[in-house]
Amino acid sequence: MSVFEASILAADCVFYEGPCEYMSVPSLRGQYGIMAHHSNSIGAIVQGKLTFKIPGEPVRTAFVSEGLVKIENNEVLVLVDSAERPEEIEEKRARKAADEAKEAALQKKSIQENRIAQAQLARTVSRLRKKNDLEHM
Repeated sequence: MSVFEASILAADCVFYEGPCEYMSVPSLRGQYGIMAHHSNSIGAIVQGKLTFKIPGEPVRTAFVSEGLVKIENNEVLVLVDSAERPEEIEEKRARKAADEAKEAALQKKSIQENRIAQAQLARTVSRLRKKNDLEHM
């Protein structure tokens, strides 16, 4: 099978760099599949499940946040705010963060602090849902 060079970069780390047989990224219109010699393009990535296949290895899965994907000359660059393997999402920690975010949202704070707390809660709930989705696939 033909391969392409892939780079999956999160804001705080290099998640993966190397050869890839195919990749599927979450987009506004659903999962967007990429294979070797894909036409050049740039697209938005939404929060969701990214899968990729390294030659000779099983398919890998990651939960990614918003970002973009650039495909050019048989190279794929994925830039996202965060990328996590399913096993890295600790359910207990995520539930604690959700509880803290709920509590912060209920307290009387400035509008900005309230919006930050609501955003943290939404991210945490989304991560828990995606973790459960990934575990049941």
